[in-house]
Amino acid sequence: MLDSYLIPTQERLLRPFAARLLALGATANGITIAGFLVGLAAVPAIAFGQFPLGLALIALNRLLDGLDGAVARLAGPTDRGAFLDIALDFFFYAAIPFAFVLADPAANGLAGSLLLLSFVGTGSSFLAFAVIAQRRGLSSLKMPKKGLYYLGGITEGAETIALFVLICLFPTLFPFIATAFAALALVTTLVRWWWGWKAFAE
Repeated sequence: MLDSYLIPTQERLLRPFAARLLALGATANGITIAGFLVGLAAVPAIAFGQFPLGLALIALNRLLDGLDGAVARLAGPTDRGAFLDIALDFFFYAAIPFAFVLADPAANGLAGSLLLLSFVGTGSSFLAFAVIAQRRGLSSLKMPKKGLYYLGGITEGAETIALFVLICLFPTLFPFIATAFAALALVTTLVRWWWGWKAFAE
C-alpha cells in the first residue's frame, strides 16, 4: 500500500551510495546475495530469543535490498537480477515467521502457520499476475522500474517490514500481531485474485 510512495524517496537517498559501490566494483547480484545471507542470519538470532539482533539483521537486509536495486539501475538491470531479487526476497519474508515459530512453537505455531499461509497467497498472486502481465505486454504505471509487474495491495513490502519490526520489538505479542497481519494479507490475496479475474478476461 505504501511502496509506491516510499520507494522513489528510497532510491534518491541510496543513489549516491550505490554509485560509490559500483565504482568500487560491487555488483547488484553480489549485494542481493549478501543481503539474503544477512537476512537468513536473523533466523537463528530470533529462534534463540535474540530479538534486537534479529531486528538489526532484518534492517541490514532491507538496506542491502534497496542498494542492490539502486546499483542495478545504474549498471543496467538484468533478468537474472530481477529473478534473484524477488526469489530471495520471498524466501526471506517466509523465514522470519518461521524463526518465531522456532523460538516458541507452542505459543507461535498456529499464528505463524496462518501468517505463512497468507504469505503464500500474496506471493503467488503477485507472481501469477506478473507472469500473465508480461505475456500481455503490460507494465505497471506506479512502479515502472521494477523487473516484474508490481501489483499493489494492502500488505506490500513496507507493511511486511513494519510487521517484522513490531514482532521483534514485542515478541510476546507475536500471535496477535501475526494473526492481524495475516487477515490483511488474505484480503490482499482476494483482491489480487479479483484484479486478475477482471484484468485477464478473454
